[in-house]
Amino acid sequence: MRVVAKRTIRDFWELHNDCKSQLTSWYDEAVHANWQSPSDIKREYPSASVISNNRAIFNIKGNAYRLIVKINYAYGILWIRFIGTHAEYDKVNAEII
Repeated sequence: MRVVAKRTIRDFWELHNDCKSQLTSWYDEAVHANWQSPSDIKREYPSASVISNNRAIFNIKGNAYRLIVKINYAYGILWIRFIGTHAEYDKVNAEII
């Protein structure tokens, strides 16, 4: 997958260094993935939530942080839409962010 906006997660792990290894691992796995459908994501990340509007939510560092991505399966593009604490996540609408 081509991941757009790596800087967003890099900026986040610079502020929250406790999740740097988890975010870099997720990024490396996503770049090498070939997700063609939501079931491909669920196969690799059973705890991920696949929601409407081609969004997926990943739990980072034992659900301390949430990562929301928008996916275009046909073109193999994944956009980072949000990364934040669980409390920050509760304030956003994951389907439209």
